[in-house]
Parts: sequence; C-alpha cells; structure tokens
Amino acid sequence: MSKSIVRILAIALILGVCSMPMSMAVSANYEDQPHMQAALEALRQAEQHLKEAAHDKAGHREQALKATQDAIRHVEMGIKAGDKNEDKHEHEHK
Repeated sequence: MSKSIVRILAIALILGVCSMPMSMAVSANYEDQPHMQAALEALRQAEQHLKEAAHDKAGHREQALKATQDAIRHVEMGIKAGDKNEDKHEHEHK
C-alpha cells in the first residue's frame, strides 16, 4: 500500500474519531471494544468520502476505497473475534 493511501486512511481515522458523537461510541455489541468501534466508524466515514470523491486520481481513489473496505472487514472480524474471546473467558471463569 502506498504511503499516500496509508496517510489518507490515517487522517480519515483521526478525523472520524474526533467527529464521532459519543452516543455512537457505546453500543450494546461493542461497549467493551470502544477503540475498535471508533476505528470502524472512522473507516466507514472514510469509505463514504472516497465514494463521493470526484475522479479516480489515476486509480488511487479506487485502491484506497478497496483498502478501506478491506480494513472495515478486518475490524468487523476483529470485533467478532473479541466477542467470542470474551465469551470463552466468561465460561472459563464460571
């Protein structure tokens, strides 16, 4: 992944976290994973901005969009894995 794409994703993540309403930071499914939820929201915002951006920028916008969508999938899988891991630990302590 090029440095410019990584830089765009990092900026989108920071801006998304800073602009996210606190009510979105805590939900029933993710309350024990606030950083993962914040990252997911920021990536979804970045995805929307990339979809709305004009022109393809010599293919870079499309590559950034694909990388962002891939990152969204990985964060969602991480959240699910974290939930399963929490369930496993909960059963072990009973």
